[in-house]
Amino acid sequence: MIKNSDFKPAWWLPGPHLQTMWPTVMRRTPKILTQHERIELADGDFLEVHWSGPETGPIVIILHGLGGNIESHYAKPLISQINKAGWRAAFMYFRGASNTPNRLPRFYHAGDTGDIQALTDIIQTREPGTPIFAIGISMGGNVLLKWLGETAQDNPLTASVAICVPFELYKAANRFRKGFAKFYQWWLLRDLNRSVTAKFNKLSFTHNHRRDPSPKTFWEFDEKITAPLHGFESAQDYYKRASSKPYLNNIARPTLILHSADDPFMYPDIIPTAKDLSPQVELEISQTGGHVGFVSGKIPLRPKYWLDQRVIGYLEEQRSKSDHK
Repeated sequence: MIKNSDFKPAWWLPGPHLQTMWPTVMRRTPKILTQHERIELADGDFLEVHWSGPETGPIVIILHGLGGNIESHYAKPLISQINKAGWRAAFMYFRGASNTPNRLPRFYHAGDTGDIQALTDIIQTREPGTPIFAIGISMGGNVLLKWLGETAQDNPLTASVAICVPFELYKAANRFRKGFAKFYQWWLLRDLNRSVTAKFNKLSFTHNHRRDPSPKTFWEFDEKITAPLHGFESAQDYYKRASSKPYLNNIARPTLILHSADDPFMYPDIIPTAKDLSPQVELEISQTGGHVGFVSGKIPLRPKYWLDQRVIGYLEEQRSKSDHK
């Protein structure tokens, strides 16, 4: 199902770029207490998870975007709202995304669903019967939707929310080559190149990234780094196999997708049509909102962050429906 969002942007933050940049630069995030856990994996690598909230109750896994971390503008506000609902938050770092390089000669990418599978398996083993939800932001949303489609009924989630997803990765990569999106590409690649360089300098791996100049575009980054590190033939092969759009029709858990038609990270033609979606998927589109922005509010400099309330409201609604089945 596709429907129009009730989001109304702040009149004093017009356009996709102000909506995108305001929360990144200006948002004051709440202080939260988290407990860090390093989870050892069967392949010799590890995951890092930041937990927050009560000792028991439903768990909401948060999957960050490309280059994201717990200091990203969306992370702590979402965790705070989850805790206020009496639930636990589990902010999961993809491998190599934290300050500590992962051990194996690999990184993370937009189609790597193994980490969320591993985390949900661990939660189920520790706490059978505990309700599990998930929120995926941008790249993390692509991972979440792809995993939901891959697993269909064979996953433990009660419901999920995906936000500003690059459903077709090659289209998103092309968008970053145009106009002001080049600035976002430079910003994101700056941190990615630093992370990859630090990884290969600290760990004794042989890789062309140590000899070549830092990639200047996502196509170049994925051709030189993502594809060879993760078994893809090329960037094009990676984009084809890792994109979530082909998996949307197989999703069997209640899932809300929030998307803005003016997202500056991608063109509107990336948005799925009704025929792409399973009956369990609700796609909610706003005409404005930027990339993970959705800032409202009538009074200048007094923003309201619509996204937090919409996400938590949906998860609580689905929890209530699940309890009454």
